[in-house]
Formats: sequence, structure tokens, C-alpha cells
Amino acid sequence: MEHVVAAAVIDARGVVTGWSEGARLLTGRSAEETVGRAAAELLAEDPPGRGDGEWSGPVVVRHRDGRPVPLVVTAHPVLDADARPAGHTLTARPADAVPAPEAARPPGTAAPHGTAAPHGTAAPHGTAAPPGTAAPPGAVEPTLAGRAFQQASMAMSVFDPGQRYLRLNEIACKVMGVSEDVLLGRHFPETVEDAEHSRGFERQLRQVAETGRPTRYESFTGAPALNREHAWTTEMWPVRDDRGTVTGVALAAFDSTEQYLARRRLTLLNEAAASIGTTLDVVRTAEEVIALLVPGFADFASVDLLDWVLGADEPPPVPDGEVVLRRVAHGSAHEGTPEAAVRLGETDVHPPFSPPARALREGRAVRIQAGEPDFMRWLGERNARAPEGRRFRTGVHSVISVPLRARGTTLGVLVGVRIAHPDDYEADDAVFAEELASRAAVCVDNARRFARERTTALTLQHSLLPRGLPGQAAVEVAHRYLPSGSTAGIGGDWFDVIPLSGSRVALVVGDVVGHGIPSTATMGRLCMAVRTLADVDLPPDELLTHLDDLVTHLAAYDNAGEDVAELGATCLYAVYDPVGRRLTLAAAGHPAPALVLPDGTAQLVRMTPGPPLGVGGLPFEAVTLDLPEGAVVALYTDGLIEDRDRDVDRATGELCSALTAPAATLDALCDGVLKAVLPDEPSDDVALLLARTRVLGADRVATWDIEPDPAHVAVTRQAATEQLTAWGLEEAAFVTELVVSELVTNAIRYGAPPIQLRLIRDRNLICEVSDGSSTSPHLRRAHAFDEGGRGLLLVAQLTQRWGSRQTDRGKTIWAEQTLDSA
Repeated sequence: MEHVVAAAVIDARGVVTGWSEGARLLTGRSAEETVGRAAAELLAEDPPGRGDGEWSGPVVVRHRDGRPVPLVVTAHPVLDADARPAGHTLTARPADAVPAPEAARPPGTAAPHGTAAPHGTAAPHGTAAPPGTAAPPGAVEPTLAGRAFQQASMAMSVFDPGQRYLRLNEIACKVMGVSEDVLLGRHFPETVEDAEHSRGFERQLRQVAETGRPTRYESFTGAPALNREHAWTTEMWPVRDDRGTVTGVALAAFDSTEQYLARRRLTLLNEAAASIGTTLDVVRTAEEVIALLVPGFADFASVDLLDWVLGADEPPPVPDGEVVLRRVAHGSAHEGTPEAAVRLGETDVHPPFSPPARALREGRAVRIQAGEPDFMRWLGERNARAPEGRRFRTGVHSVISVPLRARGTTLGVLVGVRIAHPDDYEADDAVFAEELASRAAVCVDNARRFARERTTALTLQHSLLPRGLPGQAAVEVAHRYLPSGSTAGIGGDWFDVIPLSGSRVALVVGDVVGHGIPSTATMGRLCMAVRTLADVDLPPDELLTHLDDLVTHLAAYDNAGEDVAELGATCLYAVYDPVGRRLTLAAAGHPAPALVLPDGTAQLVRMTPGPPLGVGGLPFEAVTLDLPEGAVVALYTDGLIEDRDRDVDRATGELCSALTAPAATLDALCDGVLKAVLPDEPSDDVALLLARTRVLGADRVATWDIEPDPAHVAVTRQAATEQLTAWGLEEAAFVTELVVSELVTNAIRYGAPPIQLRLIRDRNLICEVSDGSSTSPHLRRAHAFDEGGRGLLLVAQLTQRWGSRQTDRGKTIWAEQTLDSA
């Protein structure tokens, strides 16, 4: 064992922290049982006194079997960052061995601070010095530290204080692409082409040499012998002599490219969480995905979706053969996106072997690289069908295609292509792309679901709103409906114009709190209920009372077994009579309408709105106004004047001012009101209904008071015939005589005074008979021997419509006949 060389490291407390294989052979003690013990426990006899500096001399240690082992030991001090002793590195050989040649190491240089050697090796003490430097007495060549320096798995170099190379290990020479003798003595900036990196690196070297403090430098750059850029983490520390003077700078450079790329992928995923899905728009979401990927992850990227995603269809199964995809977004590192085979919005057919088709079919990321048969086949097929100017030129070398799947549904694919990017897509890139595609797919699916629900709600709402208002002579109307553009969805606003008997008309505006399909469905229920109750010809306050009961029942039905919750609906119902020029209206929690008189003054109608529908137990009050011809009544929902950033009083003032602005038509006035009152981005739906009043004058209405005597029936019938002749309606005289005769006879026989007959010439001819009884007639089938019961059946057969309504003094039976011209 005379040629065995042992090495050990002892810290400032005298505890063994490093133990070489040679030390095990000389002492029989393994590193596992030695490291961590006090060095004094290993000695067979006390050594002569030594200082904290460098020394060499005999030492006797105790073998594991108990016998003494004489050694010749050389100790080198280890200094910390403040040049204070931090321990020693020891090399030892048997006392009877022949001394070995000296090692090439600068005199008095200490091992780099903090480098505790692994078990079985000596701690590196800096790096070997340039040739010709004297070695400390008793050192051996080659030292274990020297071998560690040369054989290290990282690039290690030593520079003098002027940033000139003094020493490089094998890895550093490979990175630089030249041998050590070519670099020794040369200034660092002369050996690299990246001037920016050279300046930063040299600045760090100079800082360590001047301050004597270690530092860490991270960079992303290439190297002469590498064909692409790498990430480097470089540790730099000063090398001092025994007087503490910095005589050089040592460094160890770690290739941290994989860690760098992993961090970059993680950063992209974090950015995806914040930048993808900012809107509920499918196309915008796809554009956000592309903006994240290009150019860092791909030189060209595209998002292609199955056609059903952009419509309202149910998802079909993924086809096994060709796949048709629609391009919704793409991006390129080159201006103009020359790699795009199709334009945005166009469809493209992908054969079964193509990456997009495979990704959809296999449900995972598909990678193909240049040189693979599938790659060449795909590239050739793609360029063959792409127009000139949109084909991939030279340089395409890697493609990745990832399916966009959310909630078990396949939506499309995300495709990335690398051209100028030097690296092919690897397994880690596929993992990243699948994670990103998963997040993006959820955002796309959310946008798709929102668009589908919004379209459904809008279609449902439009089907319930009046498309073409019915013909009537009472008012001229214009209306506007603006659905909300907010992410909450379509609301429950509605309006309606309902013709009533006696040439009257009902004007309705309502609002269901909330958005989406449930709100729209509730709106449809209420809209149909109002039409049904209006057909019964109830006064506004009574109609709202019945509607309130209906909402309560609906809430109880929808929340069966739970506490009944309010639907949060409001409604304004108004009835205008063009004969009496009277407007009667009542509101359930709804804003009061605005009234514009012919003299140009505008104001809100003073009324006491009742509670919202569904509260129950509280009355509704009706207000009656006498209006001149040409007055404009504006009914609207709260979305027109209410917003979280607006003052309601100021908004209603703007509304009244806008209603008085000159306008050629009522439709133009509608547009002017919306433009003047609405904010740029309204947060709620808006319904606006304008009605300009008309009047049926005395020349179009005839009224007779009738004595409750059957003898007056013939006289009344004759008077009605004469009036029709005066109006030029002789063709309607026969039917009118029968209707008047039947209705007046029934009023005399079954009703109560006072009895009145009224003929109204409107778009239709209306015959009304009123009496003081509240009992309403009804149709029934008369039996063979019945003397009565056939009159109303005859009226129903001869006229287009008939009915009855309650009045303050009894009831009115009416019937309408269609006229060729009014």
C-alpha cells in the first residue's frame, strides 16, 4: 500500500467532512463511519502542534483493527469569504512510501470556499494553476482535486484579475470548441461572438475580482461549439493567496437549459390563466391562445374548430376518416402569416394521416419531425392543396397538434409549427401543449356555451316579442329593443301592443329581473298571461292584481317544497280609448312613463306604482289621464335610465329632453332617444315603446240611448241602418241589423237600464250594446224545442269577433265586422 494516497477534509471544529477511498484503504475505516466524527478520535497519538496555515509532517492514526498507522500528512488551509480559516484539506501517504512529484498549484492558494467533498473524494481547492507554478511541499501529482477539476461534468475555468484565461477543464474546452492551449492567456471577449453576453459576463468577472465576493450569473446564449442557445447558471468566486489577495477568479458553468425551458413553460401556463378566456367569445379566446404561443413556442400556430362548435348543433362523433375544420385564429412570427393554408373563417379538409386528424382521433398530442415518413407525406399533401404564396417553404422541421377537449367533448385542434426555432418538439413540449390546450378548451367551451345560451334566449325572446304590431287606429307606435351585451346574457324585458274592443288599445312594458334562458322563459309566461288577461278586458289595476297572483303561483310551482321566492318582475299596463281620449294605467314596481304634449312639454306621469309582481297582498292603483290628439306616451324598461354609474334623476331628465327633440317620424324619435340617453355600453336590456295618440271624432261614432221597451228595437235597428248609409256602408247593413236586433233585445230582456247602442267606424265596424247588469252572456247549444239560446250563436256566426267587458255601470256586449275600407 506504499503507493496509496489518502485525502480528507476537516472543518474548523476539527470534524471530518470528507473521506477518500485512499483513506479507507490506509485506515480500514469507511466514509460512512468516519465523516461527522472528530478527527482527534482517529489518532493513535497526539500530533505535534500545528498552526492554522499550511503544514506537512508525520502523523500516527489508529487503524480500524487497533494497530497504529504512521503517515506523512500535508495540510492546506481552507478560507471562507472573509479570508478566515474554515478548515483544512489533508493529503496523506504511508511514512515509508517514496515522495511523489509535486502538483501544479499556485503557492498558498486555498480551496474554493464552501466546497465540501463527497464521500471518498478530496474537496476541490480551486483549479490547477498554469504551468510553471510551484506546488506546496508534500503535494502529490496528480492530485484528486486536479482530477476532479479536469473531469467535472460542468464547464470550469480560471481567469486572472484581467479576465484572461489561466486554466480550463475538458468540458469548458468542448463548449468553446477549441483546445486549452488556444485559449490560455487570451482575453475572454476575444473568444466569443456574442458581444452582449461578452459584456455582461466580463462585467461579472471584473466585479468578483474587484470586490472579492462570489456571485451567480444567469444567461441565455450560445457557445462556439453549440448549434443553439443554451441557458447557463454560472457560479463565480475569487481565488486568494495566503495573504488574502485575489489572484484569480474561478467559475463553474452549469447548463440549465432544461430547467430554463421548464420554467418558461410554467410561466406560459401561468400567463394562460390570466390572458386566455378574458371574454366569452369563441374567436377572441382562440386569438388569445395564439398570442400566447407565437413566437416563443411556435413560429406558426392555428386554432381550428369543428363546425358544430360555432353553431347550435349537438356535437357529432369524431370522424375516423377525413376531418373538416374551420380556421378561427392563426398567427405567425412572419408578418402577413404566409404559412396559413386557409384564411380565417374558411374550412380545411385534413386527411386521416395528418397531425390534426390523428390528434382528434387519438385524443392526445401528436408530434412529427422532419425526416419522418409521416412528416414528408403531410408536408407534401398540405403544400399541394395550399394556394401559391401560402405554402411552407424550407425550414419547417417540427409539428405538434393537440386536441382541444373540454368536459369530455372534442372541440377542435391546436397546431404549432417550428421553422426558425432550432429545437424539435419534445415530450416535455407535448405535456405542456396538452395542459395549455386543456385550459384553452375549457375557455372555448365556456364561450361556446354562453354563445349558445345567448342565441337560444335571444331567439326565444324575439319569438315572444311582437314582430309586426297589429293594425289599430288608436295610436301610432314605434319601438326598439336592445339586448344586453354583458356576459350575464339576455334579460327578460318585453313590450306589447294589444288591440282591445271598442277601438281601444293596451300598451304593455315589462321586465323580469335576471338574465339568460330562465329569465326569458319567465318573460314568455308573463307576456302570454298579460295577453290572456287583456282579452278578458280587465281594467289595468285588476289585470295587475291577477298577474300578481299568477306570479305567486308560478314561484310556488317552480320552487315546490321550498320557500316561495319572488320572481322579481315588474310591469306597466296602460289602456287608451281613442273615442274618449282617455289613458288609464297602473304599474307594478315599474318606472312611470313619460308624456310629451303637443305643445312640446314633457314630464313623467305622476302615479303611485304598486309593488313588484309576486309580492302579493298589496293593491295596485290606476291613474286616468285625458290626452289631446298627438300626445306621445313613452313606456320603457329600467335599463334605459338605470345603471350603477348613473344618476336616475339626471337620466330621466335626459329622457324628457330627448323626447322633445324634433324628429321627422316616431321611429326617428326612438333612435334619437336611445342615442341621447343610453350609455355607450348598457349593462341591461332596454325596451322602448312610443305611442302617439289619435282620436276617433264624432263623425266616426254614433250613440243612441234606448228605452227598455221591446217596441223600440225596430226603431233602433232603423237608426243603425240609416247611419251605415250615411257612412257609405250599405253592404254591412243586413248583418248589422241582425246584430243590433239581437243584442238590443237581449239587453232589454235580460239586462237592466240604462241601455245604450254605439256604432264605431274604425278599421272594422264595431257594434256595442251596454246595459246596467253585470251578468255576462255566454254561448250555449240550443235544443230542438228551446225558444231561446240561438241569438248569440247567430251573432258569433255573422261577425269576426264578439265578446263582453265589465264597465263601471254594468257591462258591454260588442261584435266586430270586417270592412273592405275604413
